[in-house]
Amino acid sequence: MINRRTLLALMASGITMRPACAINADAEPESLADLVRSGKLPPMRERLPQAPRIIPLTESGQTPGRYGGKIRMLIASQRDIRYMPIYSYSRLVGYDRKFNFQPDILRHFEVEDERVFTLHLRPGHRWSDGTALTAEDFRYVWEDMFHNTELHRGGIPTILVVNGKGPKFEMLDDITLRYSWEHPNPEFLGELASPVATRLMQPSQYMKQFHPKYQTPERLQALVKEQNVQDWVALHQKMSRSARPENPDLPTLDPWRNTTSPPSGYFVFERNPYFHRADENGLQLPYVDAITLSVGSGDLISAKTASGESDLQLNNISFSDYTFLKSAEPRGEIEVDLWKRMEGSRVALIPNLNCADLIWRRAFSDVRVRRALSLAINRDEINKAVFFGLGQPSSNSVLPDSPLFRQRYRDEWAYFDPDQANALLDEAGLTRKNKHGLRHLPDGRECSLIVETTAENSFETDVLELVTDYFQGIGIHIYTHVSHRELFRQRIINGNTLMALWWGIDNGVPTANMSPRELAPTSNDQIQWPLWGLHELSGGGEGRPPEIAEAQSLLDLFHRWRSASTLSERETIWHDMLEVFTQQVFTIGIVNSVLQPVVKNKRLRNLPDEGLFGFDPTSYLGVYMPDTFWLEGEA
Repeated sequence: MINRRTLLALMASGITMRPACAINADAEPESLADLVRSGKLPPMRERLPQAPRIIPLTESGQTPGRYGGKIRMLIASQRDIRYMPIYSYSRLVGYDRKFNFQPDILRHFEVEDERVFTLHLRPGHRWSDGTALTAEDFRYVWEDMFHNTELHRGGIPTILVVNGKGPKFEMLDDITLRYSWEHPNPEFLGELASPVATRLMQPSQYMKQFHPKYQTPERLQALVKEQNVQDWVALHQKMSRSARPENPDLPTLDPWRNTTSPPSGYFVFERNPYFHRADENGLQLPYVDAITLSVGSGDLISAKTASGESDLQLNNISFSDYTFLKSAEPRGEIEVDLWKRMEGSRVALIPNLNCADLIWRRAFSDVRVRRALSLAINRDEINKAVFFGLGQPSSNSVLPDSPLFRQRYRDEWAYFDPDQANALLDEAGLTRKNKHGLRHLPDGRECSLIVETTAENSFETDVLELVTDYFQGIGIHIYTHVSHRELFRQRIINGNTLMALWWGIDNGVPTANMSPRELAPTSNDQIQWPLWGLHELSGGGEGRPPEIAEAQSLLDLFHRWRSASTLSERETIWHDMLEVFTQQVFTIGIVNSVLQPVVKNKRLRNLPDEGLFGFDPTSYLGVYMPDTFWLEGEA
């Protein structure tokens, strides 16, 4: 008999009290049948954990499927195999479609005061090579990786550090872990559910062969030479890389495992026979035997998709391809749906507040200049001309799909008013001799701006052409410079870039339980303040602290959010941060809620017709569970 206290704990941990599902031992995937018959692979009931995660497809309006077939996808380079762990979305804790936390790899979890997190693994859960998933896999990462000064020179990951201190790690038994902090850490569950989550566990039985604590120096040196790397640290990093799964021998907990070593133009991910999920009929997931990734030119992916060479395509195509792809529907095997993109702005102009040019840096530090640049942009015209009027003119902010949405966050300083823009620039001291000439900086130079872009999407050029005209109207001339993404990033960090065209905040649909770190200087990836972000990221060892009071206030509010112990506190802080971020116009959003084509084979089932497209928090396809997709007509 389950008492009320236990029931409440289970509900809080995300466990539903539906009856256990009987595993259908007679429904072995045909692709594994020979291995089972020959004794090389245990039968399904022995491969699944004792308490597998049951996916109630019928309850969510989906259709239980059948085994077989493969899903073909196209990628632009072999680096793009990194999408597979994101799509697969096998996490200790994950989001459901309403962005509630739920246990996944974990059987359940318990949280006390946002400080103590007790994680319970599923008994009998195994890695893809058949070895047991146990607390030892977490201890290995905690002690032998995070606390090894050669592997982690900067110490434990900053996401695990609260008020300068890491957690206490405990192994309570073989399948129970505990991480506890002195102060609340509301980011912890969100980090576990993120698209590229911090890896708290590794297949220790496999990885120990690459660690000097467990391997002889002679054998370790031989492995270093065999893998053509510099030392054991590079060896360990190469062989453990799960975010870009290039090592076919690395055991995984994902629904499919890579079987192809790079370099290659064709990667095959085969089903993981020990995957921990099953459907309501007792069939082990995934339904599909394999996912293949064919490498080709990014410029040709749309054409190849239209000709039927992809069964599921969402990356490396854009809205500009929609009409062409849609025209291929009647004569081919594809269907084209439109999902809503989740960025705070599909495209944004971002001034570099840390640029090396001192005069421009001072100009961008004046909120009047940032507001003026925003008011000079005719967002309605860009929406109609570039996005067919299907987007929403907006600042770089949260979407209506977020419970944190407020209309003023979307509209403030995001309307078209060139007269007010000119007045603000006059007040800021960027003067001009006549209303049709260029303005001048305080040092006498003309206001000419180079806007850097990677031009990875054709619409970026169209947007910049329009922005050039708008800025000319307020006395600022812009030039466009296109560079490769890696050089683009490096120029920003070095301060060579004055302004960049990029996208807005990744997560435009946050809840109060999700981290607001994108709104504050927390990373050197943030174009508007890379050095301030680096300072926070490095714990003060690199970069420099914010030099604008409002940016510092965002950082202070973020730290308050990290120490908040209640949902209402976190929600209040979110709104405080959104208010500052909106009023200060640190980034200049243009249009959001833009549509994204998602192309599928007409026989593909359980992929929703409508969805939210983006990196965080949906992990692109992740929250829609590709392991439940199946191909009608496959045996």
